[in-house]
Order: sequence, then structure tokens, then C-alpha cells
Amino acid sequence: MSPEEKELLQRSVTLAEENNRILHALHKHMKIRRALSIAYWVLIVGIAVGAFYFVEPFVGQVRDMYEGAKGSIDGFNEFFKPR
Repeated sequence: MSPEEKELLQRSVTLAEENNRILHALHKHMKIRRALSIAYWVLIVGIAVGAFYFVEPFVGQVRDMYEGAKGSIDGFNEFFKPR
């Protein structure tokens, strides 16, 4: 093997090792990014479910008030309905 070929081979090996390090670093960062993304969405969904759990009694009260008002209006309309 000539010295030029040996130098080219050594450069190729060096580049391959550098590429391997870069690819491993990218893969590690992708895993971390995926884990953080999953944690982010779990947090968002958890907050939404928690907010619904917290607000649900108030929504039930408003619904009951609406149904009561609707019943009163229906009764009022029945009272003035021509017979």
C-alpha cells in the first residue's frame, strides 16, 4: 500500500469515527427530546383533566340553574297560553 493510499484510508477512518460520534450524539438528543415531548403532552392532558375535575361541580350548578330557569319560563309561557 502506498503512503498516499494509507493517508486516504486513515482520513476515511477518522471521518467515519467522527460521523459515528455525531450520529450517537444526535440519537441521544432525539431520545431526550422524545421523552420531554411525551412528558409535555402528559402534563398538558393532566392539567386539562384536573381543570375539568375542579370546574365540573360549578358547571353542574350552572346547568341546574339553567334547567330551573327554563322550567320557570316554560311554566310562565303555559300560564299565558291561550286556551
